[in-house]
Amino acid sequence: MTGVPLNIDWQQILLHLFNFTILFGALYILLYKPVRDFMAKRTAYYADMDTRAEDALKAAEESRASYDEKVRGFDEEVRAERSKLNKEIAESRDRQMAAAKADAEKIVSDARTEAEREKEEIIASAQKEITDMVTGAMEKLTLEQSASDAFDQFLDAAEKEK
Repeated sequence: MTGVPLNIDWQQILLHLFNFTILFGALYILLYKPVRDFMAKRTAYYADMDTRAEDALKAAEESRASYDEKVRGFDEEVRAERSKLNKEIAESRDRQMAAAKADAEKIVSDARTEAEREKEEIIASAQKEITDMVTGAMEKLTLEQSASDAFDQFLDAAEKEK
């Protein structure tokens, strides 16, 4: 070996450097590019998933907001309908109470009229009975007096003829 200090063989170093370059190139082609492509695809996949998740979240929030608005509208509609029904029930109840009151007043009025009519009939009947009794008594008295007067007159007349 000629003049190489420390026993360094430049040819071996160059061969190792050449082998290292080939190994580095082969590893770069075989491993780095596929790994980098895989990582890029993975990053894109997760970015796409993140975008879809954000879109789905926005859609869900919009849907929820729409649902909440519909629920509020429905609640207001239910309150309005309930108020309307309560008002109709109150009006119906008032009408029925007024009708019942009118019927009760008519029944009481009819009962008073009927009682007054019956009272007048009873008074008229009583007056007729009293009149009939008085007339009958007067007729009896008149007949008794007439009969005794007639008998007396008959006797007087018979005595005169004798």
